[in-house]
Amino acid sequence: MEAFATSTLTVALAEIGDKTQLLSLFLAARFRNKWAIIMGILVATLLNHGASAWLGGWVGQHLQSQTGQWIIGISFVLLGLWLLIPDQDDSSDSAIHRHGAFVASAILFFLAEIGDKTQVATVLLGAQYESVLWVTVGTTLGMLLANVPVVFAGEYIMQRIPLTLTRILAALAFIAVGCLKILGY
Repeated sequence: MEAFATSTLTVALAEIGDKTQLLSLFLAARFRNKWAIIMGILVATLLNHGASAWLGGWVGQHLQSQTGQWIIGISFVLLGLWLLIPDQDDSSDSAIHRHGAFVASAILFFLAEIGDKTQVATVLLGAQYESVLWVTVGTTLGMLLANVPVVFAGEYIMQRIPLTLTRILAALAFIAVGCLKILGY
């Protein structure tokens, strides 16, 4: 359960202000069918984070030594520092939008997650917990917790959440997990 809880919390915090959250806001403004957007986000996240958690679990099996644990811990700390850098919305209008809310959301969200902070976090969480199922379910729930409200009430929410404070809290969470890993906990 620790893998699920940690994955959910850290990704939900890391996602606030992330480019995929900005993409959710863009998709919500573009399409009326909010549930199709959410289903697209769900499918894209399950596929992307499932593969990422599997990769992390595979890497984690090969990093059981103390040096490997330090590498994982330092990676968490570096990811925490990376979270302090705000993302920008780089989405643009494209031919993909002609295929409807679900297809556009699934494809754009999957592509936006490649190399994203939350994907890297999922790989690291998979390496730490070696539980593809619970890390995938947790990170997917974290993504939905951060993105579903944006789809339904994006403008209102985004004006009221202090993004800087949220990024700092997410960074501290990842740095704390990294430090605990380095110390052997």
